Amino acid sequence: MTTSPRDRTVHPTALFGIDGLLSDEEREIRATVRRLCDKELRPHLPEWFDKGGIPARELARQFGSIGVLGMHLEGYGCAGMGAVSYGLACLELEAADSGLRSLVSVQGSLAMFAIWKHGSEEQKQRWLPAMARGEAIGCFGLTEPDFGSDPAGMRTRARRDGADWILSGTKMWITNGSVADVAVVWARTDDGIRGFLVPAGTPGFQARDIERKLSLRASVTSELVLDEVRLPADAMLPGARGLSGPLSCLNEARFGIVFGAIGAALDCLETTIDYVGERRVFDRPLASYQLTQQKLADMTLEAGKGLLLAIHLGRLKEAGTITPEQVSVGKLNNVREAINIARTCRTLLGANGITLEYPVIRHAANLESVLTYEGTSEVHSLVIGRALTGESAFQ
Repeated sequence: MTTSPRDRTVHPTALFGIDGLLSDEEREIRATVRRLCDKELRPHLPEWFDKGGIPARELARQFGSIGVLGMHLEGYGCAGMGAVSYGLACLELEAADSGLRSLVSVQGSLAMFAIWKHGSEEQKQRWLPAMARGEAIGCFGLTEPDFGSDPAGMRTRARRDGADWILSGTKMWITNGSVADVAVVWARTDDGIRGFLVPAGTPGFQARDIERKLSLRASVTSELVLDEVRLPADAMLPGARGLSGPLSCLNEARFGIVFGAIGAALDCLETTIDYVGERRVFDRPLASYQLTQQKLADMTLEAGKGLLLAIHLGRLKEAGTITPEQVSVGKLNNVREAINIARTCRTLLGANGITLEYPVIRHAANLESVLTYEGTSEVHSLVIGRALTGESAFQ
């Protein structure tokens, strides 16, 4: 029997021998997250994106049930997995939708990591086990309306009042904000920038959803308002002092994006390969045209190289040798290439590419946010430039 060309197709990552670079445990984690996404989440994503809302608490419990919340942390109910395992989970989550990866990333790499690395034992025991199970949700309040790329300029302040702290200020673009049970809020004090745990319902603390987004619609994004919020002395994270505290958390989240962006790119690419094989133009499959195959080949090269880079950075992280500049290389390259892949895939889907019947335009819109958050492309370029030249161009 003659084998048709379609029967001989291979997955884009197979051209790079990716599975041979992974352990059995890493492949199983990837498969577990993919099964959850395929069975429980993907069928709802067009509706969630269209309506601009998600069942965040239900999703958190589902993610907790498979152990991906804080999965790279040790103890307190966390799975203690390696960096590549965590990255592959982020890849599969973002292959479904960036909003899902953002929920998990903010929970585990920002809120939980801040408590795990900088918190007291009492703070860890109170929050981390429940957050690992998805029974409690956290958010991370660093960005302000006028201070995104320059967090050192933050205006949120915390002042002492007897044994208590009084916090006032505004945080913006906060994932999980209005559904969080606890917010990790960074504020300026007379002793430098410090982190505080602000439980939901604390008098003077409000979280307001940001509406009318055209990106990351399947995600909760909020503004945090703190109006003379009184906190006890033990609300402060004792292990964080200065900007190094929040920046250590951001490096954790950026690492997940290095994998996640490639997940979005691969989902666009797989969707497009299937589409052009079925779509007929001038009585031939769209896949049979040279221009189509050139686009597919170019996109596969960039997605594969990006995934190889992500795995390499994961191995460096596991060895404890990764640097912030290397994370910037991964974030800058992989998000930039992912958004180019999404846009090119859209061209191959033609008019169908602008509908939510296919995930491509949703990924393209989401990646516009991913390109900006956890450090803009410009900021990561300057981080790399500083490493190459020894000169800082930030000011």
